[in-house]
Amino acid sequence: MYKITTLSSGLEVITAPIAGTKTATVLFMAATGSRFESAGQSGISHFLEHLFFKGTSRRPSTLAISSELDRVGGEYNAFTGKEYTGYYVKASAGNLEHCLDVLSDMLLHSTFAAEEIEREKGVVAEELNMYLDNPLYYIEDLFESCLYGDTPAGRDTIGTRESIANFSRAAVQNYFNSQYDSSQAVICLAGKVGESSAKAAEKYFRDFSKKNYINKSATNDEQARPKVNLYFKKTDQAHLSLGVRALPYAHADEAAVKLLAMVLGGSMSSRLFTELRERRGLAYYVRTHDEPYTDSGYLTTQAGVPVDKLRQAVKIILGEYGKLKNKLVGAEELSRVKRSLIGRTTLQLELSDAAANWYGRQAILLKEQKSQEKILTPEKYFARIMKVTAADIRRAAGKIFVNNNLNLAVIGPYRDKAELEKMLSL
Repeated sequence: MYKITTLSSGLEVITAPIAGTKTATVLFMAATGSRFESAGQSGISHFLEHLFFKGTSRRPSTLAISSELDRVGGEYNAFTGKEYTGYYVKASAGNLEHCLDVLSDMLLHSTFAAEEIEREKGVVAEELNMYLDNPLYYIEDLFESCLYGDTPAGRDTIGTRESIANFSRAAVQNYFNSQYDSSQAVICLAGKVGESSAKAAEKYFRDFSKKNYINKSATNDEQARPKVNLYFKKTDQAHLSLGVRALPYAHADEAAVKLLAMVLGGSMSSRLFTELRERRGLAYYVRTHDEPYTDSGYLTTQAGVPVDKLRQAVKIILGEYGKLKNKLVGAEELSRVKRSLIGRTTLQLELSDAAANWYGRQAILLKEQKSQEKILTPEKYFARIMKVTAADIRRAAGKIFVNNNLNLAVIGPYRDKAELEKMLSL
């Protein structure tokens, strides 16, 4: 069972013990990401994430930071999303306080040296090039751009070449001083942790303070007609993401949409994996997933298909979407996808870093929603999944699988949007 402790600074600490493990993870999550940026700031959340690893007053370089974590065999990294940014260190449980020391130093005492900022612009620009060159990475950004357009929700998290090149030390410091607010952040300690772990967090994070936090703007989740977003690239394979606007985080039908995605493309026994790959031989990878944000959401199917088979693949995917609106999922299939989802989640949550993310992500999203809902333990989440009926899934499908919600993003040698838009009908 998890426990929440509020530090003197107002920062919340979640302790989530895991029986039998020898590791511990400290995860810091801030309720900020690319959705909190103006057009001129595009990518600054991600850029700041990089800079926290570049040196502090006590540890003046990347090497000084990484060496201290490497010498205890720690795994460490960070991630930036649309609605949150996270930093974590995982190590043997006896080194948890050392990990808290290093991570708190990074987050409280980074120097943001001007020369490091200039150097890191080149690194992030190459990261952007990597994404643009890899359709498996870029197709999701292209899909979200199709959904949300030129808004914070639709812009790439990494930013643009122009915005990255224009970041200044003052801009970085101003963003940090605004968005890394103790009331809009959380620390999760998972694994072999207990009451002493929370006390250690107080020792190292007591100086984390409240800031002049600026919330994100609301997303326009209305759509009048189907949309297509093309990224022309001479490829041997067409990469597509075909999906719909769905439901926000913590919606009453969120679990039904999750299972809907599982039925469509959540495993090798799913409908679209079977139809597109096993029966038709059209794709190597096929997957369907849902993404619930705090005030919007979507469900999409991604696949890589032969360039001349794109239209056939689109027709098959739309056909499976339509079936779920009109026919109940069978009892055996529903039972299978529920067991699959619960089984996979159980396996993941044996790891302390996955458990930290489980609790931390919920806490941050509920903060952003200003919700009084409680964080779900895995057991309560599984109980919610088991309660979903075939009728619930059909009702959810009826809500989201409508023509006006359809969006198609494609990477490949195509320029004719109008021809593809004509296909988007359920």
